[in-house]
Amino acid sequence: MKKLLPVILILVIAGAALAWFKLRPPPAPDNVLTLYGNVDIREAQLTFNASEHVEAVLVEEGEHVSKGQLLARLHPDLFRSQVAQAEAQVEAKRQQLAKLKAGNRPEEIDKARAEVEAARARAKAAHDTWQRLQRLVKKKLASREEVETAASNANAAQAQLEAAQAALRLMEAGPRKEDIAAAEADLKAAEASLALARQNLANTELHAPADGIIRTRILEPGDMASPLKPALTLAFANPVWVRAWLPETLLGRVKPGMPVSIVTDSYPDKRYSAWVGYVSPTAEFTPKNVETPELRTRLVYQMRIIACNGNEELRLGMPATVHIDLQADVADIPDCQKP
Repeated sequence: MKKLLPVILILVIAGAALAWFKLRPPPAPDNVLTLYGNVDIREAQLTFNASEHVEAVLVEEGEHVSKGQLLARLHPDLFRSQVAQAEAQVEAKRQQLAKLKAGNRPEEIDKARAEVEAARARAKAAHDTWQRLQRLVKKKLASREEVETAASNANAAQAQLEAAQAALRLMEAGPRKEDIAAAEADLKAAEASLALARQNLANTELHAPADGIIRTRILEPGDMASPLKPALTLAFANPVWVRAWLPETLLGRVKPGMPVSIVTDSYPDKRYSAWVGYVSPTAEFTPKNVETPELRTRLVYQMRIIACNGNEELRLGMPATVHIDLQADVADIPDCQKP
């Protein structure tokens, strides 16, 4: 039995080697570069652009959301009151401007003309009294003090007439263009305040900036929200990328835009179309968690292999193998990357 053990051990080793050769993937062609990395995605910490208590959170963790979808909202009562107040101020400024542009009413002008005629009559009566007293003083039928008083009254009446005439000219000319310009500026300022109030009201709603998946609900109804406090974490559905490292010796042969195929252990029979999106301009030592055929002490350049993830099969952290055809031309960027 002891003599058979070496023979059995040799047969087991030979069988295992034969199985490995049959099951191992075919070697990549010389013009195909194979790299290894992990899937990465972009995330956003979504915040309200206002400070108020959260009224409702409308999505759950893991839920798929579409661009523009309402995710959460704040209590809007205070902001609605500010909008109503700003609307009232705009209406008041608009009416004030309309009043200036319309000018004075005909009734107001007629009143000013009547005041001129009344002032003219008073001025004439005062002047006639003064003239009569001047004649009487020569006959010693009136004192000089009465003449001086009459003269003062005549001068005062004439001044009142001139003031009434000036007021009539202003009434007929209407408001000054400077006053109209100032009223127009006040109206624009009120309209700007109204636009700001409406924007603040709109900021009580939180919408998805892009398609994605809700990863975390950070705030709940009743919590106090602010622009500095994230409410939700959104993982973008597209694009995703594989973070890999390019050996220095192949730096000149890989360019952004070159087509790439991605293979994962989760879906070994499926190849994902991708492209080289980014090659770092700075060299670094190979990270210890990276497996490449090159020595770990060689300098490498970080790469992003970007891929469309329509079926959302590529998940964060998933190990992936990328194959780059070094003889391929730069390809057009797929639609999932276009804005």
